[in-house]
Amino acid sequence: MRNNILLFSFYFVALIFFQILVLNNMQFSSYLNPYCYVLLILILPFDTPGWLLLSIAFFLGMTMDVFPQGWTGAGASLGFHTFATVLVAFIRPFVLKWINPRDEYEIGSRPGASDFGLRWYLTYSLIIVGIHHFTLFLLESMSFVRIPETFLRTILSASFTLLLILLWEGLRFRRN
Repeated sequence: MRNNILLFSFYFVALIFFQILVLNNMQFSSYLNPYCYVLLILILPFDTPGWLLLSIAFFLGMTMDVFPQGWTGAGASLGFHTFATVLVAFIRPFVLKWINPRDEYEIGSRPGASDFGLRWYLTYSLIIVGIHHFTLFLLESMSFVRIPETFLRTILSASFTLLLILLWEGLRFRRN
Protein backbone atom coordinates (compact mmCIF):
# COMPACT_ATOMS: atom_id res chain seq x y z
CA MET A 1 0.00 0.00 0.00
CA ARG A 2 2.75 2.42 0.98
CA ASN A 3 4.64 1.64 -2.23
CA ASN A 4 1.53 2.46 -4.28
CA ILE A 5 1.14 5.82 -2.54
CA LEU A 6 4.77 6.69 -3.22
CA LEU A 7 4.57 5.47 -6.82
CA PHE A 8 1.43 7.44 -7.67
CA SER A 9 2.73 10.50 -5.85
CA PHE A 10 5.81 10.31 -8.06
CA TYR A 11 3.60 9.89 -11.16
CA PHE A 12 1.53 12.91 -10.08
CA VAL A 13 4.58 15.15 -9.73
CA ALA A 14 6.32 13.79 -12.84
CA LEU A 15 3.24 14.20 -15.05
CA ILE A 16 2.64 17.74 -13.79
CA PHE A 17 6.23 18.77 -14.48
CA PHE A 18 6.23 17.04 -17.88
CA GLN A 19 2.99 18.78 -18.81
CA ILE A 20 4.01 22.23 -17.59
CA LEU A 21 7.65 22.28 -18.64
CA VAL A 22 7.49 20.29 -21.89
CA LEU A 23 4.02 19.79 -23.36
CA ASN A 24 2.63 23.25 -22.59
CA ASN A 25 5.51 24.66 -24.61
CA MET A 26 4.91 22.32 -27.58
CA GLN A 27 1.71 23.85 -28.90
CA PHE A 28 2.17 23.66 -32.63
CA SER A 29 -1.03 25.57 -33.24
CA SER A 30 -4.29 26.15 -31.45
CA TYR A 31 -5.37 22.74 -32.76
CA LEU A 32 -2.65 20.58 -31.21
CA ASN A 33 -2.47 20.78 -27.43
CA PRO A 34 -1.34 17.51 -25.81
CA TYR A 35 -2.58 16.98 -22.26
CA CYS A 36 -0.79 13.89 -21.02
CA TYR A 37 -1.50 14.51 -17.34
CA VAL A 38 -4.80 12.63 -17.73
CA LEU A 39 -2.63 9.49 -17.80
CA LEU A 40 -2.69 9.50 -14.00
CA ILE A 41 -6.45 8.91 -14.01
CA LEU A 42 -6.00 6.12 -16.58
CA ILE A 43 -3.42 4.15 -14.60
CA LEU A 44 -4.91 4.23 -11.12
CA PRO A 45 -5.82 0.76 -9.80
CA PHE A 46 -9.29 -0.56 -10.56
CA ASP A 47 -10.22 -0.70 -6.88
CA THR A 48 -9.39 2.96 -6.17
CA PRO A 49 -12.29 4.28 -4.06
CA GLY A 50 -14.51 6.81 -5.82
CA TRP A 51 -13.85 9.57 -3.30
CA LEU A 52 -10.08 9.14 -3.73
CA LEU A 53 -10.33 9.03 -7.52
CA LEU A 54 -12.35 12.26 -7.57
CA SER A 55 -10.00 13.92 -5.05
CA ILE A 56 -6.93 13.05 -7.09
CA ALA A 57 -8.65 14.30 -10.24
CA PHE A 58 -9.62 17.54 -8.51
CA PHE A 59 -6.07 18.26 -7.32
CA LEU A 60 -4.59 17.21 -10.67
CA GLY A 61 -6.95 19.46 -12.62
CA MET A 62 -6.59 22.36 -10.20
CA THR A 63 -2.82 22.11 -10.42
CA MET A 64 -3.04 22.29 -14.20
CA ASP A 65 -5.35 25.30 -13.96
CA VAL A 66 -3.11 27.20 -11.54
CA PHE A 67 0.49 26.58 -12.57
CA PRO A 68 0.53 27.44 -16.28
CA GLN A 69 -1.30 30.70 -15.64
CA GLY A 70 1.15 31.68 -12.94
CA TRP A 71 4.16 31.16 -15.17
CA THR A 72 2.94 32.35 -18.54
CA GLY A 73 0.30 34.88 -17.56
CA ALA A 74 -2.19 33.34 -19.96
CA GLY A 75 -4.20 30.19 -20.35
CA ALA A 76 -7.58 28.73 -19.65
CA SER A 77 -9.75 30.16 -16.94
CA LEU A 78 -9.56 28.52 -13.57
CA GLY A 79 -11.66 25.40 -13.40
CA PHE A 80 -11.55 24.19 -17.02
CA HIS A 81 -8.92 21.49 -16.43
CA THR A 82 -10.44 20.71 -13.04
CA PHE A 83 -13.90 20.17 -14.50
CA ALA A 84 -12.67 18.02 -17.39
CA THR A 85 -10.44 15.89 -15.15
CA VAL A 86 -13.08 15.36 -12.46
CA LEU A 87 -15.60 14.47 -15.18
CA VAL A 88 -13.41 11.69 -16.60
CA ALA A 89 -12.64 10.44 -13.08
CA PHE A 90 -16.38 10.31 -12.43
CA ILE A 91 -17.18 8.38 -15.61
CA ARG A 92 -14.13 6.08 -15.42
CA PRO A 93 -15.93 3.33 -13.43
CA PHE A 94 -18.77 3.33 -15.97
CA VAL A 95 -16.32 3.11 -18.88
CA LEU A 96 -14.46 0.27 -17.16
CA LYS A 97 -17.71 -1.58 -16.58
CA TRP A 98 -18.80 -1.02 -20.17
CA ILE A 99 -15.57 -2.34 -21.74
CA ASN A 100 -14.98 -5.05 -19.13
CA PRO A 101 -13.44 -8.05 -20.92
CA ARG A 102 -14.10 -10.39 -17.99
CA ASP A 103 -16.49 -10.75 -15.10
CA GLU A 104 -14.47 -8.62 -12.67
CA TYR A 105 -11.17 -6.81 -12.54
CA GLU A 106 -8.67 -8.19 -10.04
CA ILE A 107 -8.33 -6.23 -6.82
CA GLY A 108 -5.11 -4.23 -6.79
CA SER A 109 -4.51 -4.54 -10.53
CA ARG A 110 -4.14 -1.56 -12.82
CA PRO A 111 -5.34 -0.93 -16.35
CA GLY A 112 -2.67 -1.83 -18.86
CA ALA A 113 -2.04 -3.33 -22.27
CA SER A 114 0.06 -6.12 -20.77
CA ASP A 115 -2.90 -7.54 -18.82
CA PHE A 116 -5.84 -6.69 -21.06
CA GLY A 117 -4.37 -6.33 -24.53
CA LEU A 118 -3.53 -3.35 -26.69
CA ARG A 119 -7.01 -3.14 -28.22
CA TRP A 120 -8.68 -2.93 -24.80
CA TYR A 121 -6.16 -0.37 -23.53
CA LEU A 122 -6.48 1.74 -26.66
CA THR A 123 -10.28 1.70 -26.41
CA TYR A 124 -10.17 2.62 -22.73
CA SER A 125 -7.62 5.40 -23.27
CA LEU A 126 -9.40 6.75 -26.33
CA ILE A 127 -12.71 7.09 -24.48
CA ILE A 128 -11.22 8.78 -21.41
CA VAL A 129 -8.82 11.06 -23.31
CA GLY A 130 -11.47 11.91 -25.92
CA ILE A 131 -14.04 12.92 -23.34
CA HIS A 132 -11.44 14.88 -21.37
CA HIS A 133 -10.18 16.81 -24.38
CA PHE A 134 -13.62 17.46 -25.85
CA THR A 135 -14.91 18.76 -22.52
CA LEU A 136 -11.85 20.96 -22.02
CA PHE A 137 -11.98 22.44 -25.53
CA LEU A 138 -15.75 22.96 -25.38
CA LEU A 139 -15.33 24.89 -22.13
CA GLU A 140 -12.53 26.94 -23.67
CA SER A 141 -14.56 27.84 -26.75
CA MET A 142 -17.69 28.63 -24.71
CA SER A 143 -19.74 28.22 -27.87
CA PHE A 144 -21.73 25.47 -29.54
CA VAL A 145 -21.26 27.36 -32.82
CA ARG A 146 -17.60 26.33 -32.79
CA ILE A 147 -18.35 22.59 -32.42
CA PRO A 148 -16.57 21.64 -35.70
CA GLU A 149 -13.43 23.44 -34.52
CA THR A 150 -13.79 21.79 -31.11
CA PHE A 151 -14.04 18.35 -32.74
CA LEU A 152 -10.95 19.03 -34.85
CA ARG A 153 -8.97 20.21 -31.81
CA THR A 154 -10.15 17.13 -29.89
CA ILE A 155 -9.15 14.69 -32.64
CA LEU A 156 -5.71 16.21 -33.22
CA SER A 157 -4.84 16.77 -29.55
CA ALA A 158 -6.25 13.44 -28.38
CA SER A 159 -4.33 11.62 -31.12
CA PHE A 160 -1.04 13.16 -30.01
CA THR A 161 -1.87 12.55 -26.35
CA LEU A 162 -2.74 8.91 -27.11
CA LEU A 163 0.55 8.50 -28.93
CA LEU A 164 2.42 9.71 -25.84
CA ILE A 165 0.33 7.45 -23.58
CA LEU A 166 1.00 4.42 -25.81
CA LEU A 167 4.72 5.23 -25.79
CA TRP A 168 4.63 5.29 -22.00
CA GLU A 169 2.65 2.04 -21.95
CA GLY A 170 5.16 0.45 -24.32
CA LEU A 171 8.01 1.42 -22.00
CA ARG A 172 6.11 0.06 -19.01
CA PHE A 173 5.24 -3.14 -20.87
CA ARG A 174 8.84 -3.69 -21.94
CA ARG A 175 10.05 -3.04 -18.38
CA ASN A 176 7.74 -5.77 -17.04
